[in-house]
Amino acid sequence: MHRKLLAPILLTPLLASAQCPDYSTWSTQIHSPVSSGNHALSWQRPSSSCRTFTSPLVEDTLRRLESVIADPDLYRLFQNTYPNTLDTAIKWRGHSADNAAEELTFVITGDINAMWLRDSANQLQSYLPLLKASNDTNSLASLYRGVINLQARYLLTSPYCNSFQPPPESNIPRAENGAANNDNVVPGYSEEEVFECKYEVDSLAAFLQISADYHGATGDAAFFSRFSWVRAVEAVLKVAEDMKTPTFAADGRVLKSPYTFTRLTGRATETLANEGVGNPVARDIGLVRSAFRPSDDATIYQFFVPGNMMFSVYLDKTAGIMRGLKTGNSTALAGRMEEMARGIRQAVERHGVVRHPVYGVVYAYEVDGFGSANIMDDANIPSLLSAPFFGYPVNETVYANTRRMLLSPSNPYYFRGPVLSAIGGPHAGLGKPWPMASIVRILTSRDEKEVEGELGQLVRSTARLGLMHESVDAWDEGRWTRQWFSWANGLFGQMMLGLEGRMKGVLGRSYQ
Repeated sequence: MHRKLLAPILLTPLLASAQCPDYSTWSTQIHSPVSSGNHALSWQRPSSSCRTFTSPLVEDTLRRLESVIADPDLYRLFQNTYPNTLDTAIKWRGHSADNAAEELTFVITGDINAMWLRDSANQLQSYLPLLKASNDTNSLASLYRGVINLQARYLLTSPYCNSFQPPPESNIPRAENGAANNDNVVPGYSEEEVFECKYEVDSLAAFLQISADYHGATGDAAFFSRFSWVRAVEAVLKVAEDMKTPTFAADGRVLKSPYTFTRLTGRATETLANEGVGNPVARDIGLVRSAFRPSDDATIYQFFVPGNMMFSVYLDKTAGIMRGLKTGNSTALAGRMEEMARGIRQAVERHGVVRHPVYGVVYAYEVDGFGSANIMDDANIPSLLSAPFFGYPVNETVYANTRRMLLSPSNPYYFRGPVLSAIGGPHAGLGKPWPMASIVRILTSRDEKEVEGELGQLVRSTARLGLMHESVDAWDEGRWTRQWFSWANGLFGQMMLGLEGRMKGVLGRSYQ
């Protein structure tokens, strides 16, 4: 959704409101008290009675950082963004109708009333620094367990899909997705359970990511053998193995694709070529196909390199969880996971590295195995820029070359302007960089001057709303998409906490 702010409206806080406002509308307005800096950024937290979840650990962190972040506008951004998922997006918490011990958490992405595998995993990752073991149903640990359990259910019913409806136990009405009304998807799915069925390898990786995050922070290995986690991992492995299927057999016959997707649309990025199969891919190169990117845009070449990087990382990490269960076929499954991770890493370094005429050897964004490569990056994680952030063991020389290329006009989706210069993508359109990409640049930078420059851009580019938009117009601060984008908000807060630990000095400076 594109909005133009012509004249900010100053409203009083809704702390005493008897009825909680619609945050989709409320977050497009300026609320007092505004920050005391030159940018006078809005207060954007709902009243305490309207917040969807409250964590004392998060509230304590907000208070503690007030003495660390010197710039009042930068601190206001942290105040608004870090708790945004908890304040607005924990749509429902409860238990499975089939097992009263099985926690469930339904997390919306923000202004879209559905749960994405990728978004929900990343929304909770924002609170990973505060996560600790707890059986309390009002803890961050309980939120994590609930998301893992619900994602497992989704993967067992529709493992190729990326975005899902609320669980029946919640009694929340299903969300309508008019764009998907004429989709033709193989394999099929139930519209009562699925919001959209775009197959993305990073959605599979997201389930493994949140599992590894929870286990690493809590040490709670027993949880993974209690419900459906092992079977969900088996479903993930089955999809990944099937999506290694090439376009052609050795004798030239066209093979049947396990997944096809077509949509009646005027946007090329919303459907797949060749009657839903996508552009051809070569045989036996060791990468997993991905029909769509983490932006939910169609891939051009289906060997999506950042998605394969991320998948390999979390296959390895969760293989350790699986091996530790020592039940049933868990040891064999762990072996399959480790073998697949190793094979994907080798394939990335062999087929995903290409020579650029200016920057030398770089990682490609997408390849087809026939020799074609897409040289670009997109703002959404996983991206090439974000590879070190999610733990992929990059070749340092190749990554350094890639980074310089991506943050230059040689990347067709690096958009520049006086409001924000950062990577964008086709999803929001040309000339619209994403704050998320600026945040990722900070997360992967070792240069204080670079970090300071990006923080200054982020402070200046919110149209006074004090939230991370999906995208902004590089030349017009008042034009943006999605003011309520919970993942980007949480990622900003996560980045700020990271800076406190590794580059604290930049938080003590002015960005006026």
